[in-house]
Amino acid sequence: MIAGVFEVPAALLAWLYALTHDYAISIALIAGIVMLLVTPLILKSTKGMLEMQRLAPEMRKLQNEYRSDRQKLNEEMMKLYQEHKVNPMASCLPLVAQMPVFIIMFRILRGMTYRPIGGDEIVARSVLNAAGVPSSVEIGFLPRYLSQSSELYQSLVRQTHMTSFGLDLSLSPAEMLGQDFTRGLIYAALVALLGALYFFQQRMVAARAAVSPTMSPSQQKMMQYLPVVFAVFQIFFLLGLVVYYIVQSTLRILQQFYITKRFYAGDESLGRQAQAASERARELAKKDGGGGGGGGPLAQARRDLSEAKKKTPRSKAPAETQPVVPPSNRTTAPKNRPTPSAKSSTDRQSGRPSGRPSSTNKRKRK
Repeated sequence: MIAGVFEVPAALLAWLYALTHDYAISIALIAGIVMLLVTPLILKSTKGMLEMQRLAPEMRKLQNEYRSDRQKLNEEMMKLYQEHKVNPMASCLPLVAQMPVFIIMFRILRGMTYRPIGGDEIVARSVLNAAGVPSSVEIGFLPRYLSQSSELYQSLVRQTHMTSFGLDLSLSPAEMLGQDFTRGLIYAALVALLGALYFFQQRMVAARAAVSPTMSPSQQKMMQYLPVVFAVFQIFFLLGLVVYYIVQSTLRILQQFYITKRFYAGDESLGRQAQAASERARELAKKDGGGGGGGGPLAQARRDLSEAKKKTPRSKAPAETQPVVPPSNRTTAPKNRPTPSAKSSTDRQSGRPSGRPSSTNKRKRK
């Protein structure tokens, strides 16, 4: 069942290889096909995000009006979305779609250059020995997810390299740097190129998009450099996957040019309206923050707590409820005075209440 998820894209890659007879070109073409499938989702996501930004002032007003009634606020927000036909989940579609694509491509490329280890190596060695292959011969690749009758499978099985344009796509840049540092620099340069493409793409997005009122400068920097950090980690992945992302990033830059022209061309465009609305929302947030409020959930919680304290009357506790400090019990009797036990026993024998000196003792002292 799980293998079937990878067999269909692997069959497409094998078909592209049968047309091109080159590994890198086949990987580049499948990256282009993936971008063609994902682009409609990205365009829909961009439009939904801009429409949400255009509603930012109305959303801010609703938050201020129903800040003490969460249920009513949610109802009014849903009415606002329905009235303007906005789907708040539309902006999440590309993120949801891209992660499975990354996993599938990673598994397919790893499967194409799979080398058996552990128990699989023992089984593969036994099969080869039975076929008359000596044990000294390296097993090589045993491709997964590919049909054994495909040209791509036949070109890889029992091989030890997947070479295209003089580069071994089955090795990671880190592995090549360890084997041959000079050639490894070419692999590292491709990773650096990928990081530069990511950075340029993110700069394009940051240059045109309105920054969210709740996003701090540190968050903006993180969103700008996070793709570059992701590119650095590609040094540990197969070079075939690096080639895939280089082609995909190049297509994304072209895609961003198209998005800029479609949504941001002219003062009346959806993008310009969204930017103006975001600016008004920021002004409302500043006014709300000037009065001790704020736009975030934490600020809303502070306001709710402050209002609850104002509504609760303060009353002083009655005197009867004040805690009474118990007298201290002295364990050592004062000097030159009888102990309480001895004094009380003498009073009981004389029949007089304790604590009062007797007249007989007074006369004796006289």
